[in-house]
Amino acid sequence: MSAGDILKALGRLEFDNTFNPYFERCPVYDAQEAPEIRRFYLHAMLERAAAADLDAIWVGRDLGYRGGRRTGLALTDDVHFSSHLSRWGLEPERPTYGEPVAERTASVIWNILLQVQVPIFLWNVFPLHPFEENKPFTNRAHNAKERRAGTDILVHIVEYLRPKRIIAVGSDAYKVVSSAVSCGNVSKVRHPSYGGQSEFLATMESLYADVMEDPEPDLFSARRCS
Repeated sequence: MSAGDILKALGRLEFDNTFNPYFERCPVYDAQEAPEIRRFYLHAMLERAAAADLDAIWVGRDLGYRGGRRTGLALTDDVHFSSHLSRWGLEPERPTYGEPVAERTASVIWNILLQVQVPIFLWNVFPLHPFEENKPFTNRAHNAKERRAGTDILVHIVEYLRPKRIIAVGSDAYKVVSSAVSCGNVSKVRHPSYGGQSEFLATMESLYADVMEDPEPDLFSARRCS
């Protein structure tokens, strides 16, 4: 399966009360070409990750309305959008309007990722944004049907990228990864939300102790602080 095939598989995902950022445009926050922008970046990242000596895929649960719904990038909000693209040598063009929106989970993830100077690909068990009925700017956990569809794509991504290891962020992600993916090197870290931030950071620092460096300043954060 190629990067193009993965995008086609994403295009076939249709579920009630979900938003597909690669093929749908949010009428409130998205730029006119937002789905095309998000598809372009994901396709490029997949190809570049496949060509890299990929250390790991970090796998979360699903996209959030303050993060991946807007950026199309797992575990990444507007604030860290440029940092994510720069890791893969891509010039940033935001698909959304207005001031950058921060997401707490993404902020904690990138607290570590900005210090880890090895190739890492970010993904989720369910690659769309699931929301409560008639409330598009909320988050809900994906259901069993959605999980099965997302797991199929996750398996193809692992086979395509061939990472050295997989790091599951949270118990939900670990249950799927450990049962569905053939990669023998799977680690579980606590999800940083709901009081898990300190444990998440400590585990990640242990896993990446030999490759961590001082983080580069984030462009959006620096701009807000100036």
